[in-house]
Parts: sequence; C-alpha cells; structure tokens
Amino acid sequence: MDSQASINPATCPFINPAPTDLHKDNRDLRDRGPATLVRLPGEGNVLAWVITDQNLAWRLMDNDDVSKDASLHWPAYKNGQIPEDWPLRIWVDVRNALSTYGDEHSRLRGLIEPFFRSRRVRALIPDIEHITSTLLDELEKHPPGPVDLRAHYAWKLPLSVINVLLGLPEEMTDALRHHVEAGMSTHYSPAEATANAAAYYGLLKELVEVKRASPGDDVTSYLIKIHDEHPERLSDDELLDSLMLVIGAGHQTTADLLDQAITNLLRHPDQLHKVLSESDEASWDDVVNETLRHESPAANIPFRFAVNDIHDDTTGITIPQGAVIIINVAALGRDPKIHSDPDVFDVTRKTRKKHTGFGHGVHFCPGAELARLEGRIALSSLFTRFPELAFADPTAELPPLGSFISNGHQNLPVYLTHP
Repeated sequence: MDSQASINPATCPFINPAPTDLHKDNRDLRDRGPATLVRLPGEGNVLAWVITDQNLAWRLMDNDDVSKDASLHWPAYKNGQIPEDWPLRIWVDVRNALSTYGDEHSRLRGLIEPFFRSRRVRALIPDIEHITSTLLDELEKHPPGPVDLRAHYAWKLPLSVINVLLGLPEEMTDALRHHVEAGMSTHYSPAEATANAAAYYGLLKELVEVKRASPGDDVTSYLIKIHDEHPERLSDDELLDSLMLVIGAGHQTTADLLDQAITNLLRHPDQLHKVLSESDEASWDDVVNETLRHESPAANIPFRFAVNDIHDDTTGITIPQGAVIIINVAALGRDPKIHSDPDVFDVTRKTRKKHTGFGHGVHFCPGAELARLEGRIALSSLFTRFPELAFADPTAELPPLGSFISNGHQNLPVYLTHP
C-alpha cells in the first residue's frame, strides 16, 4: 500500500483467518487503540485498519471520504499490486451494492431494494411460517439421539426463504449452500479460494439461464429482465454479483444469527425464561437485538477505503488516503464505552439496540427487516415446539467457522427432548 509503504508489516498483528477465540482476539486489538493496523491473510503483506471503537466506526461509515470501491480508491489494487490469487480478492473484485461508491452504489442498491421493503417482506410471512413448520415437523421425525440444529434448522430455514425470494430451483440448493459458506471462509488456500469462486460463478450463470428460460415473480427474474432490456443499467458482471450479494447477505448471516441466538439461549436459561415467561420482561425481538450485539453474525465487514486522508478529531487518529479499512462488528458490539459488562448476554439490557449487526449509514443492510422477521418466527417456533431443547454435551466447545468474516459454528448438536 503506497500510503503506508514506510510501515514494517512485521510490526502489525496478523489477523487470524480462522479465529478460535474471536472475542479474545478482538480484546487484544482494542487494547492497541480504537483503530489499529493489521496484516491480512494471503501473500502481499496487505495491511488494513481494523476499527474496534463503535463511535469511530459510525463516524467513518457516515463519512463520504470512506468508499467501498477498490477499483476507484485502493491504489494497490488499481496498480496491480494485489495478487490475482489473493484469497480475499473476491471481496474487492465483485461489482454490486456492497462494493461500490456514490452514484454507482445508489444505482445497484436501487435495483434490489424494492424486494426488501416492508410490504414485500410482510408478504413473505406465510412462506416463512410454512417453511419453519415444515422444518420442525422434520425435526420431530429425527431418530433419537443428537441432531445438528445448525444443519437441519438454522441453515435450512434462511436458505429456503432466500430460495423463495430468488426463485431458486430446489436441485441447486445444496451446491449453493456449499459455495456460499466456502466464499465466507477465510482460511482457504489461494488455489481453493480461486476454485470456489470459479465454481460459484458457474452456478450463478446456470441460475441465470434457468430463470431466463422460466421467469417468475422473484429477484432473479427481475434482475435478468433489467439486464436484458437495459444492459446499461446492469452489466453481465453486475447481474451475477448482485445475485451473489442477495444470496450471501440473506442466507449466511441469518443462519449465523439463528445459530448464535439458539446457542446463547441454551447457555443462559435464565434469559430464555425471561422471553418465555408471561411477564413480558423480554421479547423475541430483544433476543435478536442482543444476539446481534453480543455475537454479531458478521464478525468483520470488508473492505472500505480512504478516499482522502481522514483525521478523526475525537481519537486523534489519521487514516491515510488509499488505506484499507475493516469494520470489526463483533468488537463494536462489545465496546465497553457503549455497553456495561459487554461480554454478558442480557436480553433486557438498555443498550441492546446499539449494535452494528446490519451495518450503518448508506450501506445499512436492506434485508434487515427480513432477517429480524425470520429470527422472531424461527426462534419462537423452535422453543415452543421443543421446550426441553438442550445441548447434546453441555461441556463441549462448539467449533467456530473457519472465517474472520462469518461468526457461527460448524455444528450445533442438541437433544430435542431429554434423552
């Protein structure tokens, strides 16, 4: 990075591509200050400013001098200094509403935003309730013994909902699931990351051809129609990358939200009791908010870039033009200046809504209302159907996903009833 050429990368902490203790890593980063330079995975000594202070993060996310477009505002990328097989390259190569700036961002966001407006989201309630009920019926038929609730519920439910939104053929769902999770993994080798990206794009191209031949009232058909009739509004790459965004944002993050909410409620039965009691002490919406704060499904949001030198008067920090910025959402949710006892899961805490789980500013997630709705329906239905739900082994550690972007578990083994 030209603006930081004098910095010795060896003096910067290495961001763990597969953290085993995310929150310890984040405390160590916070101890270095509200923003600190780290080395990212892969070759090339790519440095990034990781933001662990919530107020600073919000100021940056509101700042017009902070971009998400590497092609415009990351000199190292523009100058060809980033290796083609850099394992995180897909996050800067894509052209969609998550990775663009200014008018380009408004154009691409405007194409998908109508599908996430309140009226359209509320119209999905019968579908979500039917999907939830069907999955719970399937769980009831599961043989006695432990069941992986992530694989059979937390993952399947949002995947089924996004299938409705996208009009995705059933036979493509297993492959899609694999590529979405692999795309979020940050511990892959360059060859593995490159191969997965190629296979993922191949699947998206197949989806486009299927839906072009058999369109419906769904996001995919709408974007294809825009592309085919007005290619100046949506290019070939933007079509595929916009589909990738809807799939990833509407699927992986909601799966991790359900995973983390279930895990926390089982670990803290007193908090579950507050939700289930007739005292109205807490609601399922409170559970969703506290989960987003305490265990944000998006651990880190890559990547932002400094359009100009950015000096923050409050912290005294200057981020140089062209620098890479990562918002450490998991750390923001446990910022001790915002939340008292931040490591404690408390569904009644007064600051539970002060989180960045859905982003902030112009890049606030358009699917936030849908994710909240899925969370409320999925959690309330699960604990109503299976009031004796318990960990298969309460003493076992749940292995985390191999990612510093996604915050979930590889599996969630439970007993649905007392064994």
